[in-house]
Amino acid sequence: MVVCVTPKYSHKVKSGTAIEVGLRGSQLLDAPILNKGSAFPDQERDELGLLGLLPYHASTVEEQLTRTYENYKTKTSDIERYVFLTALQDRNETLFYRLVQDHISEMMPIIYTPTVGLGCQRYSHVFRRPRGLYISYPYKDKIDSLLNNAPSSEIEVVVVTDGERILGLGDLGVGGMGIPVGKLSLYTLCAGIHPSATLPVLLDVGTDNEELLRDPLYLGWRHRRVRGEEYDDFIEAFVKAVTRRFPHVLLQWEDFAKGNASRLLDKYRDRLCTFNDDIQGTGAVTVAGLLAAMKVTGSKLGSEKIVILGAGSSAIGISDLIVEGMKFEGLSEEESRSLIWLIDSRGLVHSARADLEPAKRRYAQSTELLAGWQRERTDKISLDDVVRNVHPTILIGTSAQPGAFTENIVRMMASNTARPVILPLSNPTSKSEASPGDILNWTEGRAIVATGSPFKPVAHNGRTFTIGQCNNAFIFPGVGLGVLASKAERVTQQMFVSAAVSLSKFSPMLADPFGALYPPLETVRDVSRDVAFTVGIAAQHAGLAKAMSSEELKRAIEMKIWTPNYRPLIYKAS
Repeated sequence: MVVCVTPKYSHKVKSGTAIEVGLRGSQLLDAPILNKGSAFPDQERDELGLLGLLPYHASTVEEQLTRTYENYKTKTSDIERYVFLTALQDRNETLFYRLVQDHISEMMPIIYTPTVGLGCQRYSHVFRRPRGLYISYPYKDKIDSLLNNAPSSEIEVVVVTDGERILGLGDLGVGGMGIPVGKLSLYTLCAGIHPSATLPVLLDVGTDNEELLRDPLYLGWRHRRVRGEEYDDFIEAFVKAVTRRFPHVLLQWEDFAKGNASRLLDKYRDRLCTFNDDIQGTGAVTVAGLLAAMKVTGSKLGSEKIVILGAGSSAIGISDLIVEGMKFEGLSEEESRSLIWLIDSRGLVHSARADLEPAKRRYAQSTELLAGWQRERTDKISLDDVVRNVHPTILIGTSAQPGAFTENIVRMMASNTARPVILPLSNPTSKSEASPGDILNWTEGRAIVATGSPFKPVAHNGRTFTIGQCNNAFIFPGVGLGVLASKAERVTQQMFVSAAVSLSKFSPMLADPFGALYPPLETVRDVSRDVAFTVGIAAQHAGLAKAMSSEELKRAIEMKIWTPNYRPLIYKAS
């Protein structure tokens, strides 16, 4: 998704409900956050130099929505719909957010997963107009100047990626910009963070994707990825420049490779207000689903055996949040970790392996537990081996291996538990470890299922199962809203635990044991408000935010929520 470069503007509303602007005529039509298109009323057309630049009839927003949705429905593929909505966002952000808000279940999979993955893959071929900042390595000595070119001087949230691990698609170089743009669109859509308070950033340190390097239309820096000390120095320069330019900013790391994701989070989490959504957001939204499932089954996390296929940053984030949940129930950290079985590309993560990174080693199972196991191979302990011998009650997929949860594995798991919890979370949809329909068929409809990408409802034995999406959009926008409203100085793990508990209360399965595990997207703003409140309370308890009453915090949250409605514009020469 991409946007035109416009003169700087403020996202603060002045003069009551009106906004003072320093733009007139075609410049105003080129400012997507201010542009109303055909909906400019007659008086504003006269005062703002728009007479003759628009058709005579002044449309209502309802007429605009009808016209725009009519055009949207003519598109025949998801990538066409993605490009169409991108163009709308570039032209008229208020109308864009109104349209998507009115059709959120239909359009969120277009502006974000799974379609954003295709948009990232084809970025250099569908590119129209730039959005955000592209900080390329050859400009490493000019980062401050680049940040001064940001379209708004009042940035509150930055989402940054280096494009190396985009969803389950790998290194997409400059195409990774679609992820920060999409994430920030969700900040606005789901939690009401004002669009002009957000800044997507692509750190272009090259790419090792041979296809991109050979592509004559590739828009990024045609160079192998910078690594090692040079990479770290570049990241350090970026963080210092951001904190100089926007000292109170919330910085979200997104889709960094596993060798950098946890490392960068650990390095900077105590230096500025920052978090990694792939690690902490994914962990929180997953734990929220597990907490809801436990209420349905009458169990506790500490009574479960959990197998996770995939041991990258997302899996570690999920594991860390599960451990926090188990500790809350009274288990020790060691006891909690012993209930989690991680499987990577080389098999089970266990103590005899010498190839484990520190994060994986925390979850390495003792080889003493493996004595007497029935195994298919001697050189590798597979997912089949683990399920056969551990008898897990919860199975989670973050592997980006389509079909990895086979019929044999699912049936074997289901034979040992009444209501197996199975969460194939890899996205986009093409990377899902199993389809919900297959899982329900293989478990006679007993499984509690949620997915990382959207799936249609499943009919099974005369019952229709709505498939809840384990969507980070239920967590990170609310976390951001809570951080900004409470003016928290840092983001802590406890804030994400609080967010998970908050989200778990919204599970439809609590009212219907065969309902969806996660709420419908139409409720996401209500969810975000509640998440924001619990995060703000957690920030105060940690001494990271100024003390305020519950009512004061709720008012602060409401003050931060922007609704996509046209405001009167008043011209004021600068």
